[in-house]
Amino acid sequence: MTLWRVIADRIGEVTGDSIGPGGADSVGGGCINRAVRLAGAERDYFVKLNAGARLDMFEAEAAGLQEIARSGSLRVPRPLCWGVHGDSAYLVLEHVEFGRGGTSGLEALGRGLAAMHRVTRDRFGWERDNTIGSTPQINTSDRDWTAFWRERRLGYQLELAARNGYGGSLQRGGERLMDALPALFDDYRPAPSLLHGDLWSGNYAMDSAGDPVIFDPAVYYGDRETDLAMTELFGGFGGRFYAAYREAWPLEPGYQVRKRLYNLYHILNHANLFGGGYASQARHLIDGLLSELR
Repeated sequence: MTLWRVIADRIGEVTGDSIGPGGADSVGGGCINRAVRLAGAERDYFVKLNAGARLDMFEAEAAGLQEIARSGSLRVPRPLCWGVHGDSAYLVLEHVEFGRGGTSGLEALGRGLAAMHRVTRDRFGWERDNTIGSTPQINTSDRDWTAFWRERRLGYQLELAARNGYGGSLQRGGERLMDALPALFDDYRPAPSLLHGDLWSGNYAMDSAGDPVIFDPAVYYGDRETDLAMTELFGGFGGRFYAAYREAWPLEPGYQVRKRLYNLYHILNHANLFGGGYASQARHLIDGLLSELR
């Protein structure tokens, strides 16, 4: 039985819809997975494909989408089914038709994100690990946010960087920064908020009704500022988004410094995934943060 027949049969079991032959169209834009739009008799489906060994990545993504959906805050594509056939893992999602949202859509995104962040737990982390890009993201829980960020985020990426040949000043500066982390949180105690975890401009859109949709999450519970920081990392989401978020839930003093710490995690991850100038950008961020602590 072919992969597409297996996927079509699973969709039929879950939805009752039927998938005819020749209904698959490749979708561009992804750098980790192959993506396909699959036409059913009643609706379309969005299918992600990767190597069979990456099924756990798809399972974690589905669980993250379900976690956000339960918050009732922002729309996400509904995960329908996932599995392995032969050498391929697959994840089938509801297909969302994208449109244009304008400033009202950005405002709704800001308010919705603040509402999502209001969903909290008593520990940082999550019940399962997932991935940030294709890098493992360790979510073992901790009641201490500083320890969680030092060990599960910054320290983990620095260890990967050392394995990838980024030693010297990057490692020395990283170790000094990890030792100094408590000073950045002297007067700030974040709650463990539900996070998207990978919220850059490529991971949100507006649906055909003009309402915001977020996708490709790396969910865990952590400081809400980490999501906001990443929205600023690759171009920003626009002033109306930030104004709406702050109106719903104002930020606390010190965010402008802490956001550089949080984005260091993503820059280090990019260095480990893609190389290039990201390692020097990480060193610059570390030096700037250390200068704040002198």
